[in-house]
Amino acid sequence: MTAEPLILIVDDDEGLRRSLQFLFASAGLESQSWDSAEAFLADLPAHGPTRPGALVLDCRMPGMGGLALLRLLGERGYPLPVVIITGHGDVRMAVEALKTGAYDFIEKPFREQHLLDTVEAAAGVSRDWLDRDARRRGVAERLARLNRREREVLERVLEGKANKVIAHELDLSIKTIEVYRAALMDKMQAGSVAELALLVALHREDAARG
Repeated sequence: MTAEPLILIVDDDEGLRRSLQFLFASAGLESQSWDSAEAFLADLPAHGPTRPGALVLDCRMPGMGGLALLRLLGERGYPLPVVIITGHGDVRMAVEALKTGAYDFIEKPFREQHLLDTVEAAAGVSRDWLDRDARRRGVAERLARLNRREREVLERVLEGKANKVIAHELDLSIKTIEVYRAALMDKMQAGSVAELALLVALHREDAARG
């Protein structure tokens, strides 16, 4: 993933939004802002973010508050690290935010460098999520290109079975198995059985994580 991070800001305080955008720009970070959770949700792409980044979210706002938005994003499985900021924080609120899935909780007034460090670290986590998702989708697309026979051969290759054993189990000639095996290796873009096994294992592991 080579795209530059995009920092999203949701806060009803116009002055703070401008201040945060100036701060992020000074660090070379592009940002966008909204004055309410409702406005943010109206612009939120349903397919998820295409760039790494983080959401800087005010906890207390008119209408939907920050914790409610955080909870909603979690329910949707929207992969975006959330940094909660608030001028009315307390221990209970911080614990609730972190339990709900916030990446971090920062009280106002905050040190600018601390916020920058936190947002950049969150963007790094987001980059890892997007890279993992891209890898998972890529392997899934390759697996989807395999036909039924190639899938049958794939499973037996992963079990370490020799071509003659696979041929006997599928009632096919060894030559035919060699053709299927070469085809599936090509479609999976794997240079060896070890690489093939790693691709499939990572795909299954990522799929199990959701």
